[in-house]
Amino acid sequence: MKNKIQKIAIFSGAGVSAESGLKTFRDHDGLWEEFSIYEVATPEAWQENPEKVLEFYNRRRKQIIEAIPNAAHIAIAALEKHFEVSVITQNIDNLHEKAGSTEVIHLHGEISKSQSHIDPKEIYELDGELLSIGEKDSYGFQLRPHVVWFGEPVLQLEIARQKVMECDALIIVGTSLNVYPAASLIHLTKATCLKFIIDPAQITLDHVKNLKYIRAKASEGLPIVVERLMKSLITEE
Repeated sequence: MKNKIQKIAIFSGAGVSAESGLKTFRDHDGLWEEFSIYEVATPEAWQENPEKVLEFYNRRRKQIIEAIPNAAHIAIAALEKHFEVSVITQNIDNLHEKAGSTEVIHLHGEISKSQSHIDPKEIYELDGELLSIGEKDSYGFQLRPHVVWFGEPVLQLEIARQKVMECDALIIVGTSLNVYPAASLIHLTKATCLKFIIDPAQITLDHVKNLKYIRAKASEGLPIVVERLMKSLITEE
């Protein structure tokens, strides 16, 4: 019998990376305690003090380079053995890729890259953890981190929407679904799509069908969902 679940979309947020030791701006310790969001994560901050912005992201980049994938990242990558998997992430780290995921859509950019100040589509791979003053794009302007700052448009949103509309199962993990427009993706699924939300906190979504809640952190909840999906695969075969 043909497997009904063929395409799976994963929508991951900061809660997934937090278990690998990466802090978010909502945490009360770490880098976000030392820096104000408005000093390092806005276009205005970049215009006013690029040195401070580069210092902040260089320190974050060092942490990310040293971080290793956790059980959640590994469980997601393992799904590719049996399903067509698209990872849509709000995270700017590369832990999904480190774990083995091959299709990762970064809505908020990638800290391992830099971009042109003039043309956001002109993107460069960084060699190491530092992006320094004096490194310039092809237009002669200082290169900036390839991340989406507050007030800037989300990247690859149309691609993400298409993946969600096509998927047979959607797994939302590590995000409170408070950041729009990305949080609206769950409302784009087809009627038959299975949906899972994995989060330690209670997240209630009214009028969403075929939705199951897993009250657990990412590293605990994802293996549970993967097991359920694998059982459905065996049953349908």
